[in-house]
Amino acid sequence: MVEKIYVTYNDVHKLCQEAGPKILSTFQPQLMIAIGGGGYVPARILRSFLKQEGGPNIPIQAIGLSLYESLPHITGSTEVEVPGTKVTRTQWLDLSSLGQMENLVGKNILIVDEVDDTRTTLDYAVKELEKDVEAARIRMGLPESEKTKFGIWVLHNKDKAKKGSLPTDMMEDGRYMAARTVGDVWICYPWEATDIDEHDRLAAEARKNGNPTSA
Repeated sequence: MVEKIYVTYNDVHKLCQEAGPKILSTFQPQLMIAIGGGGYVPARILRSFLKQEGGPNIPIQAIGLSLYESLPHITGSTEVEVPGTKVTRTQWLDLSSLGQMENLVGKNILIVDEVDDTRTTLDYAVKELEKDVEAARIRMGLPESEKTKFGIWVLHNKDKAKKGSLPTDMMEDGRYMAARTVGDVWICYPWEATDIDEHDRLAAEARKNGNPTSA
């Protein structure tokens, strides 16, 4: 039987609140890029805890990447999400809002998603975004010291073998951050629930049984 953990909106809010000071102390993002659809809600909540007094709100862009199969496999009576083998790009940066890719050169950009599972999606996102902004830097004739820096923040990192990889300097500089590291479990997020009251009931029941969902 696949183990499930239930994460509530309150859990997400508190994880974002906890993460804000750490992100600001290690990486001061000037733009957030949310990976849809799981990164949308955390990115918006996180922005409230990254806003510095007297400073502007950090803009949020969205990209759409799909890795999981649209239909779950059935194992016994349990539905199990199965990672796909290819990332599909369904949405990319809105240049009508950003102006030009050149506007991202030299910036600190934080990529936000809900979970780092096989790391395939994050691998793809970082490589494609780096490729786009690096091409813009070269077009502008700027030195390597003006390279854009990317960071990553996820709600949950699954402690498992990863298929994707992230840049060594990102990992060494602490620009990869996860609010919590969990086992290889099925994480049920509130925005996926069709019955939020039942979702919250299951989360409360797990806590009562000594199985907190956000730790």
